[in-house]
Amino acid sequence: MHRPQRLVAPLLAVALALLAGACGQSSSARPDASATLELDFQPNAVHVGIYLALARDYTGAEGVDLSVKAPTASTDSVKLLTTGRADFAILDIHDLALARQQGKDLVGVMAVVQGPLASVIAPAGVRTPRDLEGRRVGVTGLPSDDAVLDSIVRGAGGDPAKVRKTTIGFDAVPALLSGKVAGATAFWNAEGVALNAKASSRGPFHAFRVDRYGAPSYPELVLTVTRQTLDDDPALVGATVRALQRGYRAALIDPDSAVEALVEADPGLDRNLMASELDAVQPLFQADDGTVGTFDEPALARWAQWERRFGIVRRAPDVARAFSPHLARVGAAEAKQDSG
Repeated sequence: MHRPQRLVAPLLAVALALLAGACGQSSSARPDASATLELDFQPNAVHVGIYLALARDYTGAEGVDLSVKAPTASTDSVKLLTTGRADFAILDIHDLALARQQGKDLVGVMAVVQGPLASVIAPAGVRTPRDLEGRRVGVTGLPSDDAVLDSIVRGAGGDPAKVRKTTIGFDAVPALLSGKVAGATAFWNAEGVALNAKASSRGPFHAFRVDRYGAPSYPELVLTVTRQTLDDDPALVGATVRALQRGYRAALIDPDSAVEALVEADPGLDRNLMASELDAVQPLFQADDGTVGTFDEPALARWAQWERRFGIVRRAPDVARAFSPHLARVGAAEAKQDSG
C-alpha cells in the first residue's frame, strides 16, 4: 500500500489507515473461501501433510475451506484443473511439463516432496538394472515411464533398446509378485514398500531409483494451479500453500498423528502399510535447508534439461514460467516464527 501524500485530506487519511489495518489480514484468503484440491492418485502416505492440515484445521486458520478429492483416472487432475472444476491439483512433475507443452498454462506453487519417487522395481535376482536387458519390464503407458526406464538402464551401463517393454498399467505389484515381468516402473515409496511387505519367501525387491542412475534430483509431486487462479486470487493460493506447508511440517514432527489423519480420512487404508510408506518418504518432505514445500531452482533447471534429453517433452520446460517459488519461500520464512 502506498503512503498517503502529505496534503491528503484527513478523512482520506483515516480511511487509508483503516484499510491498512485490514491489509494486515490480507495474507490470508478471503473469509470462508472454498477451494477444491485434486490428488494425483488415491490417498497414500505422500499425502499425509494435506490430511493433517485438514484434521488440525490449518486450512481454516488461513481462511480456506478446502475439499480434497481423489481422481478416478490418472488424467483427471489436469482435466479438472484446466476446466475450472478444481482449484488446486497435485501433479506429477512430468504431467505438469506435458500439460504445458500442450498449451495449458499451469504453474507449480509448492513442492510436495523434494526428490524423485520414480524407480524401476525388480526382484532380488536382478542385481543391477543392466540385468533387465532381454527381459520383460512393465510400464504404465505414461510417457515418463519410458524416460525413467531408459535413464536407469543406461545409467547402469545397459542398453535400453534391449529391454522388452510391456504395458501393465498401474498393476506393478501383482505383475511383479506373479513373475509376469522381471521389473516394472513404479514409485519406490509406495509400490516398493507394498511389495516388500508382501514378498515373503520371494525375498526383497530392489528399487532402482532414477536419481541414482543419472537423473537429477527433482520434486516428483507439485501443488499446481492455473495461471489464471494465481493471477486472480493470489491470497487463496498463498493461504493454501501455507496451510499445507504447516501440515507437512507437523507430519515431520508427529508422524503418528499424520498417519491417523490419513486413515481417518480413508478408513480402507492399511494403517501399518501407511506407516511404513511414511517412514520411507518422510525425509523428502524437507529440503536440505530445512524448509518444507520450497523449490530448488537450480535443480529445476537441471530437471528441465533431463526432461528434454529423455524425450518426455520436445523442448526443455521454461522453469521461470512453469513454477512460482515465491509463495512457498514466503511460507517457509513465516514458518520460522511458527512453533507448529
